[in-house]
Amino acid sequence: MTGAATPNEPTSHDPAPLQAPLLKAALTHPQGFFGRVEVVASAGSTNTDLAAGASDSRQYFPDLSVLIADAQPAGKGRLGRTWEVPAGSAMISSVFLRPGDQARQAGRTPEAFATTGYGWLSVLAGIALCDSLRALTGTPAELKWPNDVVVNGRKLAGILAQVVPAAVAGPDLGLGVVVGVGVNVSLSAEQLPTERATSLLVEGVDILDRNLLLPAYLNKFASLYQEFVAAGGDAGRALESGPSVMDLAEKFMGTLGQQVRAELPGGAILLGTATALQGDGSLLVRDVAGTVHAVSAGDVIHLRRTDSDGRAHYA
Repeated sequence: MTGAATPNEPTSHDPAPLQAPLLKAALTHPQGFFGRVEVVASAGSTNTDLAAGASDSRQYFPDLSVLIADAQPAGKGRLGRTWEVPAGSAMISSVFLRPGDQARQAGRTPEAFATTGYGWLSVLAGIALCDSLRALTGTPAELKWPNDVVVNGRKLAGILAQVVPAAVAGPDLGLGVVVGVGVNVSLSAEQLPTERATSLLVEGVDILDRNLLLPAYLNKFASLYQEFVAAGGDAGRALESGPSVMDLAEKFMGTLGQQVRAELPGGAILLGTATALQGDGSLLVRDVAGTVHAVSAGDVIHLRRTDSDGRAHYA
């Protein structure tokens, strides 16, 4: 990894195109963990398309199915936000997870996966992304609660999880969940949508080949996910490889210990210090009076870091 890009450096980059055979080989047995891998030139939204496929009884999408797209003209974010991702500029992937499927194969019932575990799956994806980017590129990626990955205070990636109804996923297998991740890879500073965003190119990363970046992230995610299912979806329980999911989240989460401003439904504002995560993934915020509030990802509209003078920043 080199230093951050400057305005005098090139404003565009010609990334290596996605190579479906390489990606499929890297993500399936014996190199990877995925049971189904699809690579497409464009998907309106990988989350929407994968959820629709997994909901179609005429198709088979096993636990750990992944859809990868080169372009995404109608990406989905929290609270119905949408954005366009040009071809070749980002890592775009969505993973279908069905913990009950894996639990059944291990001789356990779907109910062996805790209900609270579903709320941690998007966090697990963020942990895997931060860990793989740090290891492969040296990028100091960190989690911003509830669903972003940031570098140097600017947004590098967004994460969105959505439920596939149990009646479609299979009532005997429990819920299915699609977890989508979009990572800015080769967008120049001029091409980024806002000044709060960044990309691997802007951060001076040398490795921009998505054929390397995607397997590093996805296989890390799959490995952690399998350990999490084996731990019953309990975020506080140690994984086979060591720390618990909660421990890993706290390791990578830059939000903790920060002064924050949480915008809540109805216009309510909560100011305080982000202190810890709860077992269901909600964030604990201690206000100036010392009262601790639990803020869930489903309730918060925006969460911003604040300075001592009250000025808000993205992260």
